[in-house]
Amino acid sequence: MSIHSHADARRMPRLLLALAACSALLALTACTTASGPEATTQPSATPAPSATPTPTAPPVLQPDGTAADNLAYFDFIAQSVLDATPDAGGEAFINALVAGGFAKADMEVGFDRTSVDLAADSVQWSVRFNGDCLIGQFGPASGGYHSIVTPTLATGSCLIGVTRPIDW
Repeated sequence: MSIHSHADARRMPRLLLALAACSALLALTACTTASGPEATTQPSATPAPSATPTPTAPPVLQPDGTAADNLAYFDFIAQSVLDATPDAGGEAFINALVAGGFAKADMEVGFDRTSVDLAADSVQWSVRFNGDCLIGQFGPASGGYHSIVTPTLATGSCLIGVTRPIDW
């Protein structure tokens, strides 16, 4: 017959684990905080100069490249828009892409507002580029900004459904 209750038996492993953790902590503390006559101070070595990281050049448009070659530039532009205006809409992305050298005639953009005049959960925009599509999406329902390169649709467009006229 055991003199310990069932509850005591369950507490024992936790108690042993806590004691082991305290012992380890005390041992580390004793090793690192020695004081008195046995403690010695070593002169500190002068740290070696570290190389200053060379800033990488921002991506640039590669007109003769593929859509995949230009995805980093497409993302760079979108991130620049979001850095300036965290709640940017489709027009801001289109304007920035045009300023970045993409052809407005090759772009599509979804609506910023729903048919009942509510803010859209996310906005998509695209650029047809050398036979493929660069597609960006941003909004709370999409978990932030995302992009992808896809083939053009059979219709010759990049986005499915009705898109907003780019008439500005």
